[in-house]
Amino acid sequence: MLDEMDKRLLDALQKNAHLTAQELGEILNLSPSQAGRRRQRLESEGYIQSYTARLDPGKLGLNVQAFVQITLGVHGPEHGRAFLSLVSTRPEVISAWTLTGDADYLLRIYCDDLSALNTLIHEVLLPHPAVSRVQSQIVMDQLKRDAPLPT
Repeated sequence: MLDEMDKRLLDALQKNAHLTAQELGEILNLSPSQAGRRRQRLESEGYIQSYTARLDPGKLGLNVQAFVQITLGVHGPEHGRAFLSLVSTRPEVISAWTLTGDADYLLRIYCDDLSALNTLIHEVLLPHPAVSRVQSQIVMDQLKRDAPLPT
């Protein structure tokens, strides 16, 4: 169970994962040791899965962001595993979800340019034996950055 102090700690770490126990203690009005123990408990209980750096895609030359819906023509555990294996090997696919509705999967993709996205769709995704349809939406502008999770 999370108490209000845990939620405040998680909020603070989502905004800045580099906070020290001293800084967390100041934010939470706790001693540094209490703040550090709370953080360690939340890590060990799996509330905090990892600490990462948020990179600027544009500065890395990743100028095209797209959401790609995949519909499989054949369904079955082996087809799902084969498609998951393909998706997991592609660095352009930064996240993937299974869905209800018309599409089976939604992929979030970053590519250098439209040509690279076209190649990924036509030479990698569409040729997969289980895939029957690929529909892409290219992001024109991201109005809100990926935000912290609500606690």
